[in-house]
Amino acid sequence: MTMLNLTTRRLPGASVIAVGGEVDAVTADQLEDFIRGACPGAGERLVLDLSEMPFMASPGLRVLITADALLRDAGGSLHLAGMRPAPARLLEITGTADVLRIHATVDHALTAPLDAQGA
Repeated sequence: MTMLNLTTRRLPGASVIAVGGEVDAVTADQLEDFIRGACPGAGERLVLDLSEMPFMASPGLRVLITADALLRDAGGSLHLAGMRPAPARLLEITGTADVLRIHATVDHALTAPLDAQGA
């Protein structure tokens, strides 16, 4: 069974999850469970470092949309960083790139205003 390599780094006001590997029908639930376990508190941000995620299928897209809603409901925010070309294209063609906060780097995601729509 293919597994993702997931690590969390806790910072003041934020958590960063580094996602390594492909997010597909087999691994999407693993990512969703990990995100749920790492949800920050109200007013905090969760940054997904996707620089080591070369591929994402539609189940991964579902995880991102669900995580964004979960964090918004909890008063936090989801930020995506380091998006590679194939996953970025999936977000673009589905229109999801217009609603999720996407940043070039983790540093940009950590310093952007909480309501920033990408940087």
